Amino acid sequence: MSLLNLSLGEFFALFGALSGIVLTLYLLDRSRRRQVVATLRFWNPAEHPPEARNRRRIQQPWSLLLQLLSICLLLLAIAQLQFGSRERSARDHIVILDTSAWMSARTGQITLAGQAKALARAYVRSLPAEDRVMIIRADALPTPATPFESDRARIEQAILDTTPGSAALDLNEALEFTSKVMRTRATRPGEVVFAGAGRIARHDADAGAGMPHIDNLRVLPVTLVAENCGIRKIGLRRSMTADGVWQVFVAVRNYGRAPRQVSLGLRFGGAPAGSRTLALQPDSEQNITFEYKTRAAGWLEARLLDRDDFAADNRAVLELPAMPLLKVAVFSDEPGLLRPVLASNPGVEARFLKTSQYDPGIDAQVVVLDRFRPARMPAAAGTLWIEPPSAGSPVPVRTVVQNAPVISWNSDHQLGAGLHTKDLRLGSAQVFAVSGTDVPIASVEAGPVIVARPGTPKLLVAGFHPMRSGMRYELATPLLFANMLHWMAPEVFRRTEIMAGSVGSVAHEFSADVAASDVTLTGEGQEAIPFTIQGRQLRFFTLTPGIVRLKSPEGEAVYSLTLPEVGETRWEPPKTALHGIPRHFAGLARATDIWPWLAVLGGIGLLAEWLLFGRARRSNFFRRAPARITSLAARLPWITRTRGRPVRKAS
Repeated sequence: MSLLNLSLGEFFALFGALSGIVLTLYLLDRSRRRQVVATLRFWNPAEHPPEARNRRRIQQPWSLLLQLLSICLLLLAIAQLQFGSRERSARDHIVILDTSAWMSARTGQITLAGQAKALARAYVRSLPAEDRVMIIRADALPTPATPFESDRARIEQAILDTTPGSAALDLNEALEFTSKVMRTRATRPGEVVFAGAGRIARHDADAGAGMPHIDNLRVLPVTLVAENCGIRKIGLRRSMTADGVWQVFVAVRNYGRAPRQVSLGLRFGGAPAGSRTLALQPDSEQNITFEYKTRAAGWLEARLLDRDDFAADNRAVLELPAMPLLKVAVFSDEPGLLRPVLASNPGVEARFLKTSQYDPGIDAQVVVLDRFRPARMPAAAGTLWIEPPSAGSPVPVRTVVQNAPVISWNSDHQLGAGLHTKDLRLGSAQVFAVSGTDVPIASVEAGPVIVARPGTPKLLVAGFHPMRSGMRYELATPLLFANMLHWMAPEVFRRTEIMAGSVGSVAHEFSADVAASDVTLTGEGQEAIPFTIQGRQLRFFTLTPGIVRLKSPEGEAVYSLTLPEVGETRWEPPKTALHGIPRHFAGLARATDIWPWLAVLGGIGLLAEWLLFGRARRSNFFRRAPARITSLAARLPWITRTRGRPVRKAS
């Protein structure tokens, strides 16, 4: 038994104060009586006034007792007397709602998420009113939706506001988080309730033995025997051998228990781009490769044409960027020398013009000046000078050498990457005097013969003509020109990979070691995304569907994280777990409110006291009222007349 609104000391203080007031009124109830005599002449004054010892006595003890009892009952009602203690009997429960991507699957007209929410609401309504409940939404990460709350309206609203996400369920993480909350936040731990389908990833199922054990676990399962086939991921990259060709890789998985035959179609810009028919075995995955040629930007859509109960993974859309050509303008009086080496690159659109046709404002990203110096410098982003005149060279010519072997290549620079030819002899070559930011690329014994000058615009000066020297027959010649064009216009030759996948943990493999300072990872709003690099693998984690861009020295990778992540296996609850909605909860006795009955009894006691003892006091009051009014009027000096007649005073 306990008092909810008042402490025991406060209750006794109030009861004592009210009881003292009522008792005092009962003791002072006897008033002085007025004695009427004929005259005072017969009264003899006493020499010593008699001592009267009147013992105060309660005239109506039963009335006093009934009033005190009624006051006590009303005070107990105000203090909310109850049997049991709410703090000791109320329990704290946690409801884990499965918000994984699989919960958006449908069974008829209702989704699995709708079934789970209905079960969770039914469970909350079955709990005693004083029990507190915490709602946790669980997918890849557990997220509390409410604290421990006893307000049923807020709890049910949090349940109704729950929607499925895009990630798979990480039940191990959810149970660990729940166990920690129970240990640190719960006053008296109750049940841990899981409401959902329980589809988890295969690696989580293999690690199921490490899941925390929860004794008071209850499962509210929602089941769907679905034969689902879905797109797991899509990858696109530029072909390194064909001009303007995208290589498309699609992974399709059969999650069901029966063989399936599905049709996969590709569309680009709304037009068909390819199709395949796949025969998938149960619980298996198949990779398909397409090639599509286009340089235009547009939307590429991959779609499974067969319907199933889970439609979220039947369609994926990727945005293809434009694949522009590098515009190169060659001003040479012998264009046939450079035509083979530039035409061999499918990403180059070369125009060959005479030196007399030179235009500094020509529409080109790279300008090649073959053995002449124009009066005005070109406005292009990069300029390649081949054997410039000694008097007009952008890099001063120090000397000219004959039959000089190339002794070194700057392999640390992008222009010298992959070039290791050392038995190459140059019939005639200009040797430059470098200064400032100039970078030597190839050198003979006398000095550098190829110099790069970074900046805007970029300059590359070669002191010899590659196609008029012994280098013409070397395999390093096409690579040298490719390095030159890639250095001048890296955005055209940048390696681009586009992947469509699901949110969660994403891994990217580099072909070589890359420093973290050379990598940028941003989301759709250009916000930075944290990442880690171990060896040649970059990993990052996100739960927000969208596009993530990864830029590194190797190129750009675009991740379209829009596909749902579907759990591959179903979680099997432990045998000790309870199932279904409970009918009643056993345990310690619950707190029972009795203050309404006390209030009713207190009111009845006051009413009974008034009916039994108050009528006599009221009748005496009205019976004595005329005499009291007459006496009061006689004492007032200004009242001398009644109805126009003088009042006769008694002698």
